[in-house]
Amino acid sequence: MQEGNNTEEYIDESEVEKEEGGGWRDKFKNLIEGRYFVPIVIVLIAIIAFSLGRVSGMEEKREPVRVLDNSGEVKGASINTSPPNPSPNLGEGSSALSDTGGNVIASKNGTKYHYPWCAGAKQISEKNKISFNSIEEARAAGYSPASNCKGLK
Repeated sequence: MQEGNNTEEYIDESEVEKEEGGGWRDKFKNLIEGRYFVPIVIVLIAIIAFSLGRVSGMEEKREPVRVLDNSGEVKGASINTSPPNPSPNLGEGSSALSDTGGNVIASKNGTKYHYPWCAGAKQISEKNKISFNSIEEARAAGYSPASNCKGLK
């Protein structure tokens, strides 16, 4: 056996890291210096900002939670218990009721009655308008409520 051929070789640690492609520091440095890093960061910031805006907007639009007990009463909220009172649209300084002289309007040629401020009543020509003092009078005359006028039954 020849001892001259048996030589030991020592390797420096820095050479091993270079052969493996560098350490994690070099990989991170390459990532930051890469051409896609800045656009990715901008897109991520935009997505986060948009999401935060959506979340804050949802909180403002959210209706308060109403808790009902077994009796059906609402607790912790104020409710307007008065019946809805439809208000006529005021046009040219006078109310719609005083223009027609009654509570409901119908057409001579039609079968439906309307409140004076409803869209259907505005489409009836003046020569065909009939006004009634009450809904009962209109029903007695054979008219039925218009389906597109809120508040009529």
